[in-house]
Amino acid sequence: MNNIMELMEKRAKAWNAAKEFLDAHSENGGNVSAEDAATYDRMEKEVTDLTRDIERLQRQEAIDAMLSQPTSAPLTGRPAAQKDGARTGRASDEYRKAFWDNIRHPGVPAIRDLLEEGSDGNGGYLVPTEFERTLVQALDENNVMRSIGCKIITTANERKIPVADGHTQAVWTAENGAYTESTPTFAQKSIDAFKLTDLIKVSDELLSDSFFDIEGYIADEFGRAFGEAEEEAFINGAVQSGQTAIDRPTGLFAAAASGGAPQGVVAGSATAITSDDLISLVYSLKSPYRAKAKFLMNDATVAAIRKLKDGNGAYMWQPSMTAGEPDRLLGYELYTSPKVPVMAAGARAVAFGDFSCYWIADRAGRTIKRLNELYATNGQVGFTCTERVDGKLILSDGIRILDMKA
Repeated sequence: MNNIMELMEKRAKAWNAAKEFLDAHSENGGNVSAEDAATYDRMEKEVTDLTRDIERLQRQEAIDAMLSQPTSAPLTGRPAAQKDGARTGRASDEYRKAFWDNIRHPGVPAIRDLLEEGSDGNGGYLVPTEFERTLVQALDENNVMRSIGCKIITTANERKIPVADGHTQAVWTAENGAYTESTPTFAQKSIDAFKLTDLIKVSDELLSDSFFDIEGYIADEFGRAFGEAEEEAFINGAVQSGQTAIDRPTGLFAAAASGGAPQGVVAGSATAITSDDLISLVYSLKSPYRAKAKFLMNDATVAAIRKLKDGNGAYMWQPSMTAGEPDRLLGYELYTSPKVPVMAAGARAVAFGDFSCYWIADRAGRTIKRLNELYATNGQVGFTCTERVDGKLILSDGIRILDMKA
């Protein structure tokens, strides 16, 4: 924590020095000489490098906190009273032990019997509840859409969400006059589940080594891979070669033709964003949503807007001075993701709004399957992990996008 605070203070000083240099060397219209521009770029690079160092240390701190959590509930009552509140099913210690014993030593009948209640019908087993929480935490750390405030729900099947497309309207009515009928309309958004998979290989020697933390390794690897794939889908709804758009969730930045995309505000330029563009974006969002609104953009976009000032001459971007807190833009929290499109003609470059309007639906139960024979000739064992998830913008009024001029 001390290192993070020291870096944040150093970054704040470097940023103040860069601002003072820019203000002192700006000519009429904000132009600077080539030599001064090169000096400022070096100063800004120091701010960017410090930001990356801070983010890396914060990620390390979050992982350390996760790994230091207790692996079981503390003993708080008398031994005889524990039976009343004993955990059952996939949350039980017996299931957890049997699950990981099966990962290391499959085929033991007694172990298979204990795992029967967690069988997924395709040769795999649902992961223990405690491990699933660990995996979800790993997804949070690797997925900005899960940490920025999107609404996360758990479903057992497809879920239809009623959404009001219109509202009733009150009218002034004469005494004893007839009431005017309102005709609000309603629609339904369906949120389903799309299959996401990963496959890793582990050597026989590592599996036989009792000191090898197979649980931690699988959680880290699958959490990182799934988090990255989810973030790409939740932001862009990207389609891989040979696949169709229905193979994955609907991305927040997806084109309007795909349905459920937020409305956009068009920037005045195809390659640059101005302070007026950002202010227009903020006030294009209805005031009730601005209370919890946040910015989401690419790091390259942040670098481009650091020099921008508001109407009072104050810099719009402000670095965080508190560990764990995001930077701010126009007073609103600012988050970044490499998956967000960079500034280019026609690109959707910045999202602003209440991200709880975007829903992420986790289909209950992730499964892991051991592949004993596929890589046997290489002295390895394969493991597949499967989850089913969907994401969709439910209330399009809650988020606005800044579109670069075509």
